Amino acid sequence: MNKAGPASDTFGCYTFSLPEMQKRLPRPIYEAIQATIASGEPLDTGFADEIAHAMKEWAVELGATHFTHWFQPLTGATAEKHDAFLSFADGRPIERFSGSQLIQAEPDASSFPSGGMRSTFEARGYSAWDPTSPAFLVYNEHGGTLTIPSVFVSYTGEALDKKTPLLRSMRELGRSARAVLELMGRPTKSVSATLGAEQEYFLVHRDLFALRPDLEVTGRTVIGTTPPKGQQMEDNYFGTIDDRALDFMGEVEAEAWKLGIPVKTRHNEVAPHQYEAAPLFQAINVSSDQNHLLMEIMRKVARRRNLAVLFHEKPFAGVNGSGKHNNWSLADADGRNLLEPGDNPDQNIEFLFFLAGALRAVHTRAPLLRASIASAGNDHRLGANEAPPAIISVFLGSRLTEILDTLLSGEDVSAVQEQVIQTGLEVLPDVQKDNTDRNRTSPFAFTGNKFEFRAVGSGQSNSMPMAWLNLAVAEALDEMWTRLKARLDAGEERNEAILAVVKEVYADAKPIVFNGNNYSADWVDEAERRGLPNAVNTPAALKALVDEDAKSFAAKYGMLQPHELDARYTILLEKYNRMIEIEAVQAIRMAKTGVLPAAYAQQALMADAWRGVEKCGIDAPVQKEELETYTGFVGETLSAIDAVRQALANAPDEEEAAERAAWCIDTTIPAMDRLRVVCDTLERRTDEELWPFPSYHALLFQ
Repeated sequence: MNKAGPASDTFGCYTFSLPEMQKRLPRPIYEAIQATIASGEPLDTGFADEIAHAMKEWAVELGATHFTHWFQPLTGATAEKHDAFLSFADGRPIERFSGSQLIQAEPDASSFPSGGMRSTFEARGYSAWDPTSPAFLVYNEHGGTLTIPSVFVSYTGEALDKKTPLLRSMRELGRSARAVLELMGRPTKSVSATLGAEQEYFLVHRDLFALRPDLEVTGRTVIGTTPPKGQQMEDNYFGTIDDRALDFMGEVEAEAWKLGIPVKTRHNEVAPHQYEAAPLFQAINVSSDQNHLLMEIMRKVARRRNLAVLFHEKPFAGVNGSGKHNNWSLADADGRNLLEPGDNPDQNIEFLFFLAGALRAVHTRAPLLRASIASAGNDHRLGANEAPPAIISVFLGSRLTEILDTLLSGEDVSAVQEQVIQTGLEVLPDVQKDNTDRNRTSPFAFTGNKFEFRAVGSGQSNSMPMAWLNLAVAEALDEMWTRLKARLDAGEERNEAILAVVKEVYADAKPIVFNGNNYSADWVDEAERRGLPNAVNTPAALKALVDEDAKSFAAKYGMLQPHELDARYTILLEKYNRMIEIEAVQAIRMAKTGVLPAAYAQQALMADAWRGVEKCGIDAPVQKEELETYTGFVGETLSAIDAVRQALANAPDEEEAAERAAWCIDTTIPAMDRLRVVCDTLERRTDEELWPFPSYHALLFQ
């Protein structure tokens, strides 16, 4: 048995961390970087050459030969272009890395999606170093690459990535929260949004994965019937982790820790072969970067172990999908969590103020939060099998709701009694109830000292959901600051003024609070009565991005300009259309080249068996009926294939993205669903030895 050493021995050894900078940089430069990371102060570009030299020396000592700016283009993945440190001086080879190379690079922007902001011939784009997220080393068998987290913008300044809006939203939220705290009489140097992103995923044998072209191409099974036993026995969640998965997790964690990713928790999820990895919280941009990196580590480790890791939101029909639960909170310069209720949340008026701000943010900007998690993959997950629905609501739990309702009624909130859980066992102490329960059906739940945005899809980037949340909270806090300032200027006592603002804001935002079962059909009707939006699919959700009020909101805070939102709407809609069409083509190919040949072989066997019985003079009406039924399903499959083909052929032109998306919803997807039904019916009736694709049983239980 190989015994690993303590994680603390190697944690962050492949990151250019603050301790590493402190050892290698002059004190004034180190303190400047420290201030940039801690409070967002601009970094003097005059320090760039010394920082770049120190970074290069560290990287080369650890075996690096190349460097790259690493960014998040609008594809939803990450991108990088590697350059060698190799240079020449007086004809001699040397390693060189300049300040200008650190600060800025010029990748070709022509092949990245821009939504019409850039013409194909306008190729110039710039990646720029984000000094608040640590550089790190990625290794291959020939050496290492110094990887520099960066943003990506066009020649004319448009954000061509997902990180630039996130950084802008962090700036605005920090400003708003600082202003509120100063007005409350507790000034602080900085307020930062924090994030801990739980990552769900499936693991399957790579040999089986390679025999499923739908999993390889689309990330999900476009055909496939569920096995007799899936997750209905509820015996997988938190169950014993099998050795194969545990070995995978151990290798992933070892690599993650070296890269400074604080992976803390691992466990079985609800579905067979479904798992979760959860890190400790970090600054929100660092956490988002690290989640991208963690997913890539998982892919590489899975390949080495002859496994495939699936990040699609719904790779298997009929069992749980996968999410990326975003645990969001706020921390001041001293590390104090502004969403920590304390022992007596009714008396913690600062907590109640920020809690009310978050409620107002979600209530006001729910359509944008819904748009931020919209995708073809997430459409399969939202509202099904323990995934939150498309209706954005907030779970607070009974105690916090009671406190706010009592405040709203004008009664004494101190009358709200603290509760305990009776264990009923003399040897065990009674357990103090948390201020909230947990509601796995809620898309946005308060969970003790943070909000958990559960609706984010497992394969999605955290950057835009968190950017919109940050900005929505910044807007809410600004509005609450204005109300509080007016009351204080009028001579109201500070605490009374704060509680009065909380009361006003909660009264307006109360419809967003729902502590019940979000899966219930009754909730859909109740949400409609409350006036909450219900964008049931991606095309409907994305319309929020081109709403004029949303454009004004994003532009007011400098996150994105109206034409940038128009571009993102176009990109996301085109991505949706293309994904549906890729799935449709893949379904046709699998049906024609796999399902039908297997069905014809089964049909021939059934016909031969029936004829053989008849030749013996035995009447076999049941066998004949079964053959006729099976033949009918073969005919239905041929018709269903043709229907999907016609749906693709008759779709509106690509330039008409909205009309094409509507066609996908109304025509292409229903045709695909029908094709799946008949293919799955044939799978259940066909000899396993003839069926060309690994079954759900094999994928989920082997």
